[in-house]
Amino acid sequence: QVQLVESGGGLVQAGGSLRLSCAASGRTFSSYAMGWFRQAPGKEREFVAGIRWSDGKAYYADSVKGRFTISRDNAKNTVYLQMNSLKPEDTAVYYCAAKGRLIATMTIEYDYWGQGTQVTVSS
Repeated sequence: QVQLVESGGGLVQAGGSLRLSCAASGRTFSSYAMGWFRQAPGKEREFVAGIRWSDGKAYYADSVKGRFTISRDNAKNTVYLQMNSLKPEDTAVYYCAAKGRLIATMTIEYDYWGQGTQVTVSS
């Protein structure tokens, strides 16, 4: 049973930083891609960043490029999202997701999801 557990969310002032973690378990993820998505109230869930577990190749949404960094720790089976220079518009529930092989930006392509962690950025 695949399980993804996010942590690290919270309340931060604009300009601040947070690091989200996604602990993955239940299978070998070496051939998987991991994604971070977010969903703000009243909006659709959107892609934030993705990483290929095998080689660390990463991809970012334009809205976070240069501010967010996705990384993974193979030994801990954990994916991270370092978020710097946070803005109020980054406020959302952040979700971790997993799929086979290639990074994708559409939610429908991901097979497994975590429960989400709330990030609130105050102005």
